[in-house]
Amino acid sequence: MVTVAPPHPWVYALRLPRDPRAVRVARMTVRAALDGHGRQDVVDVVELLTSELVTNAYLHTEGPASLRLTGLSGGRLRVGVWDSDPYVPAPFGGAGDDSVPLAPLDSGSGRGLRLVQEYADSWGGWALGDGALGRGAGKLLWFEVGGRATLPLLLK
Repeated sequence: MVTVAPPHPWVYALRLPRDPRAVRVARMTVRAALDGHGRQDVVDVVELLTSELVTNAYLHTEGPASLRLTGLSGGRLRVGVWDSDPYVPAPFGGAGDDSVPLAPLDSGSGRGLRLVQEYADSWGGWALGDGALGRGAGKLLWFEVGGRATLPLLLK
């Protein structure tokens, strides 16, 4: 089956409860949306990186999260994940060094943001302004894939 991509950007948004099953729901939603738009070329990377950001939102906050998947011009895709913690980590624009250190080999965690840094074409994030009653409104982390110029395979 061939799917023709629409000429205009498309958007899917999903509100995720603070529930460990939300990560799986986010992965399944991303896979279904990208399959539906004929973007199997980036499904694996987008699914992995989305999973990492949603997992971090679950692990490091006490509230819900939101996922937004946007098809942009030029074959680019942007994924944004909002959560209620205003801290923006490196490499998303946090203070200090913009690279994520390698996790120790024996560590069971700490590789997610490094994966985003390695596999996304671009990424960013920002803390969102004050919410009601003076509380922060959290942050939005995003990444983009696709549309990157690729070099042809050189044969020796």
